[in-house]
Amino acid sequence: MNQLTFSNGDTMPAIGLGTWKSAPGEVFQAVLWALQAGYRHLDCAAVYQNEKEVGDALTKAFADGIVRREEIFITSKLWNNAHLEGEVAGGLDRTLADLQLDYVDLYLIHWPVALKSHVLFPKQGDDYLSYEEASLSGTWKGMVNQKISGRARHIGVSNFNIAKLTEILDSSDVRPEMNQIESHPYLRQDELVSFCKERGILLTAYSPLGSADRPKARRREDDPVLLEDQAVAEIARNHGVSPAQVLIAYALHRGMAVIPKSVNQARITQNFAAQEVILDAEELRQLNSLSVQFRFVDGTFFTEVPGSPYAQSDLWEQ
Repeated sequence: MNQLTFSNGDTMPAIGLGTWKSAPGEVFQAVLWALQAGYRHLDCAAVYQNEKEVGDALTKAFADGIVRREEIFITSKLWNNAHLEGEVAGGLDRTLADLQLDYVDLYLIHWPVALKSHVLFPKQGDDYLSYEEASLSGTWKGMVNQKISGRARHIGVSNFNIAKLTEILDSSDVRPEMNQIESHPYLRQDELVSFCKERGILLTAYSPLGSADRPKARRREDDPVLLEDQAVAEIARNHGVSPAQVLIAYALHRGMAVIPKSVNQARITQNFAAQEVILDAEELRQLNSLSVQFRFVDGTFFTEVPGSPYAQSDLWEQ
């Protein structure tokens, strides 16, 4: 199994099961299928609102002897409404209770966006906290405390651009160990990837297949469909695999972890087998030179809310 290695020698399986958009009633079985197929990495988050069901599946898997706790790598994420330094611990409390675990292997700040504690998704400007009210450095201090406590073995961020990473790096002796970002041939993010690698920050690619099942309100009729790209399809035919497997293999070839989501048993198994797909230099060149560049998860659900103190420049490279 492909692995990423942290600075202290701990390893993380490079292929994980993503659980974003996995509906209640589906994710329990998906987790069990994934563990039976060989996955040893699950990617979770409080805001997905399915961590309790993931926890039920883990409890069953441990009881049935499918896997032991120490054999599995669990990632979760701090939601935006617990960014105040003193509230970070409570955010992790809720995740650990739902997952029925004593610790997570990796805990990430989900977005560089802060909301008031009673808000799940913002609807108006008054739902937010500004950087002056909830500084990223304060949030990071709260994260560091969770690492010191042992309740989060490793800590990092998600959806952080170079400017926001630099802010964290300049404010603390403890650097983020991971940045989870949208990444695929339509959004290579070469500058950000290079920045992270030069500073020893590992990377996880989310939406590696193009997030075709993202909420309808976030889609337009003319959005490109990554899984239908002709170059991807041709490479898949040459290898006798699916386009999804090519895209997962692409992330692995870039030295990233990758977390495709599925609740279909056959696709879960097929996605895991993508680590056996070896792309040659010409195929990688083709994938790296696709003219279409498109961000499927653009963050406008935070920046376009009337009165939002956040701009696209707070999220992405400009």
